[in-house]
Amino acid sequence: MSDKRPSSEGTRADTTSPPPQSTPTLMVRGNLQRDLFRLGVVPCAAVALALTGWFTHNRLQTLEAAFDAEGQAVARQVAAMSDLSLYAGDLPALQNVANAALRGGQVMRVEISNSAGVFVTAGPKASSLAQLRMFTSPVTLREASRASAFAPAGSTAAGETPIGLVQTFRDTTAYARERSRSLMAGIGIALVALLAAWASVRHMARTVARPLRRVSRTVAALEAGHFEARCDVIEGGSRSAPAASSGTGHTHELAVLAHDIDRLAERLQRNRQISEERVREATAVALQRMAEAEQAALSRARFLAAASHDLRQPLHAMGLFIDGLLPSATEAQRPAVLRLQESTEFMGVLLDDLLEISRLDAQVLTPAITKVPLAALFDHLDAQHAPTAAETHVRLRWSDRGLAVRSDAALLQRIVGNLVANALRHAPAGGTVLVAARRSRADGDHVRIEVRDNGVGIAPIHQGRIFEEFYQVANTERDRRRGFGLGLAICARIATLLGTRITVRSALQAGSTFALTLPAAHAAEATTPRPAPMALAPLAGLHCMVVDDDPAILDGSRALLEQWGCRVECIATGAEAIARLGTGDLRFDAVLCDLQLAGADDGMDVIAAAKRLQPDALAVLVSGATGPEVLQRLRHGGVMLLTKPVAPAKLRALLSTRRHAAAAA
Repeated sequence: MSDKRPSSEGTRADTTSPPPQSTPTLMVRGNLQRDLFRLGVVPCAAVALALTGWFTHNRLQTLEAAFDAEGQAVARQVAAMSDLSLYAGDLPALQNVANAALRGGQVMRVEISNSAGVFVTAGPKASSLAQLRMFTSPVTLREASRASAFAPAGSTAAGETPIGLVQTFRDTTAYARERSRSLMAGIGIALVALLAAWASVRHMARTVARPLRRVSRTVAALEAGHFEARCDVIEGGSRSAPAASSGTGHTHELAVLAHDIDRLAERLQRNRQISEERVREATAVALQRMAEAEQAALSRARFLAAASHDLRQPLHAMGLFIDGLLPSATEAQRPAVLRLQESTEFMGVLLDDLLEISRLDAQVLTPAITKVPLAALFDHLDAQHAPTAAETHVRLRWSDRGLAVRSDAALLQRIVGNLVANALRHAPAGGTVLVAARRSRADGDHVRIEVRDNGVGIAPIHQGRIFEEFYQVANTERDRRRGFGLGLAICARIATLLGTRITVRSALQAGSTFALTLPAAHAAEATTPRPAPMALAPLAGLHCMVVDDDPAILDGSRALLEQWGCRVECIATGAEAIARLGTGDLRFDAVLCDLQLAGADDGMDVIAAAKRLQPDALAVLVSGATGPEVLQRLRHGGVMLLTKPVAPAKLRALLSTRRHAAAAA
């Protein structure tokens, strides 16, 4: 017969062999102690009961045979002694024989009779035959040499005939008592045997179950993570741990099992200590790297703030000069000046986006939550984006369904407007952009605003990164006319500030859907009215103070403000500005001051002095610093801020409001 078992090499080589059949589940019931009871007590009980039954049966048979033999022997003896007297009809002699039989004490009554009417009795007549057992023996005439009182029953000689009958009666009370005593002795022996077997098996079960229970408790403790638990089971007569799996047969298997469990516990405890040490090391490394990352983020923020300030200073001066040169530029110079103005505006937009991210990260914006009707919001956004939609031949559709939300109107407009601008930018010619609002299906107390387009869509690999700063999917050439990749990052931060988040659902060539969910507004809530745009008032005669340590900015501000008809006084230091504000003969309508002045001067001191010394003047801080610490400081100080580079139109609008306020006063 060939060996069909696969070799180890074949097993390793054949990786496509079917898996081995699983072993069927073995079901057990009860517990080990009960099983040991059954295995130990039941056989012992069966053997004890069998032996006790056999012994008791033999004992009872012996008692029965002895009782019957004694009664039958007395009957035969009386029959042998009364044959001649019965034959002769000697009644006194028969009476003596009967009385002599009673004196032996083995029987309690004797009756001798024949067919001729002889009837001799001795002993009392029992009232109940149930307690008596009768024995009979025939009386025969025989020769003296052949007479035998103890001849077996029915052993009459040939030709001899019985001449009478002897009946003896024995009381069975003593016999029954002895029989009961024997039976009780047998039952007692059986019970003693069972009790001994039960005690022995119980001791054996405890000997086996106790270490097993300890092993089970140790395993449960290990499962619960208490790796310091031990079985502490050793072999009797030895204080040392057994040699595990020695195979000699002299070591107790339970002691070996407990020792193996203890070794497993020690290994698990050692592995946990190693794991905890590694976790501590990894945590320390992670904390160090987190600290390094936070330090790098702070360094980046400081760098961006410093770079933003350093870039905003010349950019602000450039904007002032360009806006001042544009009215006096010739036809040949005008295209170049317009290009310069466009480039300056792009740079300003980029710096404004960086400022917006810095303000959101610094948490200096506090949303003003009011009721915002989506119809008014969509109308304003439609007026803002309709020209772009018409220029790109994209249908722009709005569906507000008469809903309103609780949010900050300006921040919500910034989010939806940015999403609409992105959708218009990526929608194909002849496509459609739909801005729709509907009740949330999961919760009727919320409104879901969706911006859908049927453009090229966004691949799943890019959907997780589109909210990162400077990340653009389809602008690898970094065309500034297509944005800088900061819009969605700003929108995501604003959504977080409003207590929601922007979700995206898109697929390639299947369009995109951006959505956010906001609390629905009730009908009774008041709507914050949108102030009507104010017409620009002439600025002629407006007295302005400009404080800056940059000569280029002072020159550009002077030229632009004088071009608007303002009276301008330019100062380079904070001390000089405070001194000029303190003179009683000079009244200023507006004070425009830089935050970072030369030396130790601080623009906040100038603004504070302007509010104190000339409270009717419009005090505005003009700064290129966008760091979170600076923004927090300005917020706590309640200072009006214009961020460099300041668009001339924004500056003119601000000064016009001051002119309106002065006129109203």
